[in-house]
Amino acid sequence: MILVVNGVEHELDLDPRTTLLDALREHIGLTGAKKGCDHGQCGACTVLLDGRRVNSCLILAVTQQGTPITTIEGIDHPVQRGFLEHDGFQCGYCTPGQICSAVGMLDEVAQGWPSAVTDGGGDDLLSDAEVRERMSGNLCRCGAYANMVPAIKEAAAQ
Repeated sequence: MILVVNGVEHELDLDPRTTLLDALREHIGLTGAKKGCDHGQCGACTVLLDGRRVNSCLILAVTQQGTPITTIEGIDHPVQRGFLEHDGFQCGYCTPGQICSAVGMLDEVAQGWPSAVTDGGGDDLLSDAEVRERMSGNLCRCGAYANMVPAIKEAAAQ
């Protein structure tokens, strides 16, 4: 099978039960996405599939042949600078998933996707509550959320 990761084709011989996360980490050598809970609950394994954020621990690699996959190693986005400038991380374990999720989330906002707290649009589409809701699938055990929100909002303004 062939996976296209960060614009590079990788020909792999995988067991059909191999998750995308395990393919990335163990067969391609991209260790940015982390195995946190292995149940899709923490978001540490978040990557982008054709621009949409997903938990790679829940997806079989074989189902993603031909789909562009972007990992933290393939991202160059203002969110990364925001996380550095606002201390949006502590231990760093969840940071790759947080950044991938933030990049995907900002694209969702740009496309006009609503969230549970969206009040129909307006100038304040990315209020603090909106960012927290949209990022709620990514957990940080260190509690760096207070710094992640301004980092993401600053990136969105650029």
